[in-house]
Amino acid sequence: MEQEVKGMASQVTADSIWLGFKLKNVSKLYFDFKAFVLCILMSLGGCATPDIVPSPRSLVVRSGARIAPQEDRVKEIDAWVRIQQENIRNDPTFWIIGKPSSEAIYPWDSLRISSDTAEVFAPSSVPEAWSVLSMYGHFHLMQKMGRLGEFLPEAIDQNGVEAEGYQLEKLILSRLSDAWLFGRSAYDISSYGPLDELMYAKENGYLEAFILTARSGDFQLEKDLWTEENPGKTSEYQAWFLETFERNPPGMREPG
Repeated sequence: MEQEVKGMASQVTADSIWLGFKLKNVSKLYFDFKAFVLCILMSLGGCATPDIVPSPRSLVVRSGARIAPQEDRVKEIDAWVRIQQENIRNDPTFWIIGKPSSEAIYPWDSLRISSDTAEVFAPSSVPEAWSVLSMYGHFHLMQKMGRLGEFLPEAIDQNGVEAEGYQLEKLILSRLSDAWLFGRSAYDISSYGPLDELMYAKENGYLEAFILTARSGDFQLEKDLWTEENPGKTSEYQAWFLETFERNPPGMREPG
């Protein structure tokens, strides 16, 4: 019987970590590249100064739209990112697999979960983005395994009821946006369109509009209710997105 083999090796320097991933399932190679992950994983790889987070830099896209993260907020994000990345890397009870892709794909479009394994596409053009995209698969796998409260406590209400459907996805994507803000601003991770769009939408108050426009097929009832309660918000969001990214938002683009 063929067995799955997962190998991981890291080479640590003062400022960066190289992670070599080799993930195989039977004879199919899922992911085999060396991802340059700046110290977003520094506490996992043994950097000499794991408690120091660089001062965040302002972020800007081609249109000139800027985000100026606050240092205290970036430190707060760092605290939970470390815990989650450590679990992704070291917990032997599950696999998070990255399947290389040359396309800029939104995380929900590539997620596949089977038993104890989650697969999410990893952009070959921006390998550093995998450190954040892996968290999307991890959140959903933890929900399936009954461990969501360990990593997304806000998804459990005071009566112990777990968020589901759109409410859960909104919480997960909010966290993913924050993790991307952390990586981009503190460790200068390269731009990756789908995550940049998510981050800018959240930081400008359009997270719900972003999700419900991009995924109206998944959350049609929530989209209809939101549209009814927020007249004019869809056109406002579309205008903002066009100004910021110089194209229509996902869910409003011509096919092809």
